[in-house]
Amino acid sequence: MAGSEGLMSVDYEVSGRVQGVFFRKYTQSEAKRLGLVGWVRNTSHGTVQGQAQGPAARVRELQEWLRKIGSPQSRISRAEFTNEKEIAALEHTDFQIRK
Repeated sequence: MAGSEGLMSVDYEVSGRVQGVFFRKYTQSEAKRLGLVGWVRNTSHGTVQGQAQGPAARVRELQEWLRKIGSPQSRISRAEFTNEKEIAALEHTDFQIRK
């Protein structure tokens, strides 16, 4: 699964109209389509945050999706990515929606 680029992990937080518009469900679906693992959840301050892990090129695809696409009814004003790093092994077994 690693490919030539290796595995990477990144934390993210997305701001805008991202709660109450199925953003978490669409994020989970897109991450699974890309073969990524991790999690996504709503925050108490109206954002969505999570972590994605997998082949670096696929993680970058999800980052672009989080920046520009999201769920059909969402309006993304900002997507921040932190703790981007190479990892030796995946720390999750699937991509979960956390409460």
